[in-house]
Amino acid sequence: MTTATAEPAAAAPLLDLQALVVSVRRRRRVWGTLALLGLLIGVAVAVALPPPPTAVTKVLVAHQDDQPNDPGTLIRTDVALLHTTRIADAALESLGSSESAEDFMEDYEGAGLTNNLLEIKATGATGAEAVTRAEAVAEAFVADHVRRIKQAAAADASTLLAQRDRMQEELDQVNEAIGDGPPEGSPEESANLESLFARRAELSSRISEFSQRAAEARVGTPRLVAGTQIVDAPHTVKHSLPVAAATDGGIGLVLGLVLGLVVAAVASVVGDRPVLRRDIARHLGASVTAELSRSALRPGPWRRRRARAARARVASSLARTARGAAEPLALLELGCAREAGVLALGLARTLAEDEPVVVVDALPRHGLTGRRPKPGDPEVVGVERAASLPAGRRRIGVASVAPGAAWSDLADLAGRAVLVVRAGHGTTAWLHTVARQLADRRVEVTGVVLVDPDPQDRTDGTLWDGPFPGQRVRDEGRPARQDRGSAPHPVQAAGDGPRRTQRLPMWAARVPDSDQEGR
Repeated sequence: MTTATAEPAAAAPLLDLQALVVSVRRRRRVWGTLALLGLLIGVAVAVALPPPPTAVTKVLVAHQDDQPNDPGTLIRTDVALLHTTRIADAALESLGSSESAEDFMEDYEGAGLTNNLLEIKATGATGAEAVTRAEAVAEAFVADHVRRIKQAAAADASTLLAQRDRMQEELDQVNEAIGDGPPEGSPEESANLESLFARRAELSSRISEFSQRAAEARVGTPRLVAGTQIVDAPHTVKHSLPVAAATDGGIGLVLGLVLGLVVAAVASVVGDRPVLRRDIARHLGASVTAELSRSALRPGPWRRRRARAARARVASSLARTARGAAEPLALLELGCAREAGVLALGLARTLAEDEPVVVVDALPRHGLTGRRPKPGDPEVVGVERAASLPAGRRRIGVASVAPGAAWSDLADLAGRAVLVVRAGHGTTAWLHTVARQLADRRVEVTGVVLVDPDPQDRTDGTLWDGPFPGQRVRDEGRPARQDRGSAPHPVQAAGDGPRRTQRLPMWAARVPDSDQEGR
């Protein structure tokens, strides 16, 4: 008796990057469509919403505290001061406009190009209006900056002069205390007189210093005032529609592509639809014995010969499987009913060379019974006529295991089945459901034909159906455990070959031994 050994399922990674990359690549229609949509939206925005006429001017700003290693703090302060109601009101006053300062500030902006160069951009209804606005804002900023420089210099000078006047008063008091000359007196009076002379000398020196600093404060102001000026006259900015369309289209393309990749990645993780052959084989508990690409099913004019050769190879492989036993074989589709019908007809044509064949059609949609037969096609009947067929004719069934399928008819259709599965169509839970339902109905799965696989999938879809080497060494000399009174598990390999142990699908590996024996 054959014993099915449930191997412990390996811990699945939290996120399979290879499967995620393949799933995202298979959803290229999603992110490709979003990228194209972003490109079209960007171009449409550039064409339908052109920027308003814009004028630009540059102002050289001289600062009193300029330093060679200044990180740009002073020019950023000037940019912030540019967007104040005081400068906006001054510009509006020079323009003679009654517009509010808050609304006017939205029509111009400033940016620091260097530590001392400020760029001002202004928009308007026309190019001339934009130039006038930019000039008014620049002149208002220069006037405000010059006024602040003069006010700062005047404040510094007045503070220094006030200090000088205070010390001058103290000097006058010291001179009054000294009098006309050094009087003759006691030694204590002589020492006091010497200290007054020293104080007078100190006060005179400090008064001279404050006078010099006040003069320097006034002398530096004209240099700063002359250094703050408009160095680039206001002029309109030329607008190129092709450049704007290319720029906006490129930005929209990148944003749409990023959004599409994110959507595809999230949909792949949430959808949990296996696309790699190793995952599909593991979840179904059967090896991938053949593959059929999309180009082989729907070839172009230049690939028809190659497509026919690919379909012929798959039909030959299925024919060898069908000839391995006398019982009927069924093709059960999941997500590819039309492709399963094509494979069933191809298999029937191949087998018809040796013996009479009839195709039993149980597909809910895209059935074969309603199609127009071609020369050389086998006979196609419905499920209701399958029971009345002669016993000497080989039957090839084709049915569906998609959601909503009639599971009760599968056991009557055939005892062996080949699953025709489209990669990325069924969820993990549904693949487990298919494997469990077929096992419950004693339908042996002899292999999986993978339709539309990923061209860059290099994973192995073959399940190793023997015990591990270590387990084989440990089990030598001991008879295999036999289940008393139980039939072989439905997912075991059947046929005339030697008895063997086949790996169970993932859902069966988690079923306790008592549960399996009870089944």
